[in-house]
Amino acid sequence: MSYDAEVRRARDRGQVAIEYLGFIPILILVAMAGVQIGLIAYTAQQAGTAARAGARAASLEESAQDGCARAISDWLSVTCAPAVGGDEVTVTATVEIPSIVPGWDFDPAQKTATMPLDR
Repeated sequence: MSYDAEVRRARDRGQVAIEYLGFIPILILVAMAGVQIGLIAYTAQQAGTAARAGARAASLEESAQDGCARAISDWLSVTCAPAVGGDEVTVTATVEIPSIVPGWDFDPAQKTATMPLDR
């Protein structure tokens, strides 16, 4: 192999490395978006769990907020609003969706559950 061919191959390797470096931010953004989508789904599932637990607690004449807070992960914040109507109680749980991507803000996840009052 000639000297020129070896120099050309070495330059090509350097070019490939530069192309990979240029593509890394795109890969990181796609990975963060994938994690964020999973976090949104997890938060929505946790909101449903909180609503059911809050409605169950409120139907037993306990604090709906305490029932909601005990039912979900500690690192999520939840607020529960009970509404008593007739012989049932409806609780709406609102869980803030954390964002791992700077600049991406999301509306909170809200779920509602209804349970009969235990009288």
